Amino acid sequence: MDINDVRGLGSIFALIAFSAILWWAYGSSRKKRFDDDAQIPFHDNNEMPAHDDNDRSK
Repeated sequence: MDINDVRGLGSIFALIAFSAILWWAYGSSRKKRFDDDAQIPFHDNNEMPAHDDNDRSK
């Protein structure tokens, strides 16, 4: 086994890993979660306290 065999196996492993990530990211079972997560910046956030400049510790 020489270096070219190792490079070939590395390329095959990278292709399999990339395909697995694509399958995971575009799988239909996760579509609703990703759609909900995409809307997070547009939700009103009433849970965060208001920022008050007078409360700074010195």
